[in-house]
Amino acid sequence: MTHHPQMPLRCWAEIDLAALERNLNAIQAALPKRIRYIAVVKADAYGHGMQQTVARLMHAGIDMFAVANISEAATIREIGIGWPILVLSASLEEEEPYLFEYDLIQTISTIDEIQRLNTRGASLKKKLKVHIKVDTGMGRLGVWHEQAKDLFEAMRNAEWLTLDGVFTHFAVAERDRDFTNLQRERFTSVLKSIDWLPLEDLLIHADNSASIDSFTPDNLYNAVRIGLLQFGISPYPKSLFGRVPTSPIFSFKTRIGVVKRLPKGADISYGRTKTLDRDSAVAVLCAGYGDGVPLIVSNRGCALINGQRCPILGRVTMDQTIVDVTDLSLRPKHGEEACLIGPQGDDEIRLEEFSEWAETISWEILCSITKRVPRIYKTSIATA
Repeated sequence: MTHHPQMPLRCWAEIDLAALERNLNAIQAALPKRIRYIAVVKADAYGHGMQQTVARLMHAGIDMFAVANISEAATIREIGIGWPILVLSASLEEEEPYLFEYDLIQTISTIDEIQRLNTRGASLKKKLKVHIKVDTGMGRLGVWHEQAKDLFEAMRNAEWLTLDGVFTHFAVAERDRDFTNLQRERFTSVLKSIDWLPLEDLLIHADNSASIDSFTPDNLYNAVRIGLLQFGISPYPKSLFGRVPTSPIFSFKTRIGVVKRLPKGADISYGRTKTLDRDSAVAVLCAGYGDGVPLIVSNRGCALINGQRCPILGRVTMDQTIVDVTDLSLRPKHGEEACLIGPQGDDEIRLEEFSEWAETISWEILCSITKRVPRIYKTSIATA
C-alpha cells in the first residue's frame, strides 16, 4: 500500500536490516566454509519486503536465492544481476520462456517437464540449468525416491538442460529427528544409486532452517536453504536448531485511537464477545484483522503498552482491537504506541508466541500482515 511520507502512521512494521545481516553472519559462521548459502526469499521475503531484504542479502554475501515462482525471480533480477536464482515451484508452460530470458534455475519433478523444457531450449538455442527434486517423504513436488532413476536418465539425455543440483525437502525436521534421518537416508541412497552423477560438481541441498541443528558436514551436502532463521524466527519453540544465535528483525506496531472507561458488566465488541468483570479502562488500537491481527487472537492475545501486557478484549475487528489497560501503572494516552509483535520496555511479544495465540505457524502470520501496513526499514551498519 502506498503511504504518503508526511502522513502519520496508524500501524506499521519495522524491519531491522542490520539485524538481518548479523543473523546471516551468525548462520554462515556456524557452517563449514565450503557450504553455500541459499537465501529463501519467497512470498515477499516472508512478508519482510522483497526488494529491501534481497538488496541487503546481496550486500551481506549470500550465494544464491530461492523463490516460489518466476515473478519473484524477475523482481530479484531487477534488483541485481550475478546471483543464481532457483525457482522452487513448478512453472506453468506459458511461464517457461521467462526461465530462459531471466537465466533462472528450474526445479524438476517429472519427465514431462524435462521434455518440455528441453524442446523449448532447442527452439531457443539456449541451455537451462535445473535442479532435480527428490521426494523423500513430503509428498509434494519432486520425483518419489523409489522412482528417481527414470527421471535422472531422462535428464541425462536432455541436450539443452544442464543438471546444476539435486535436493529434497524435510517434512518434520523441527520435531521428528527419526523421520528426518529416514529422509536423509532415502536421499543419500538415490544419489549413490546414480553412478554417472558428478556429485562433486552439483549443488546438493536438503537442510533448511528447521534442520540446521542436525546438519553434519561429513556428508554429500554442500549447501543449505535458509528462510525463517535468517529473519530470527524459530518455527516452533522446541525446534531442533538452537545452536545459532539470531535475533528477530520484525516488529508490528500500532497506536491508540481512544482511551475510555467502561462499567463492570458491559458487553463489548461484535457479538458481545466479552463481558467485563470489573470497572475497566480500555484502549482501542488502530489495527485489526484488515491489517493482519488474526481474528482467533480475540480474548486471548495481548499488546504491549508502556512495556506492560494488555489483554485483548472481545473480538478483533477489521480496523480496531480493544485491549484492557486497567492495570497499567500510567494511564496511556491517545496516539501512544502499542506493540503487537516485538520488544517494548523490558518485555517482548515474540512472533512465535503470537503465532501460538493464533494457533498457526510463524510464517503464516508474517505473510498475513497486509499491504496497508507500511514497512519501515532500519538500515544501520551491522556491527558484530
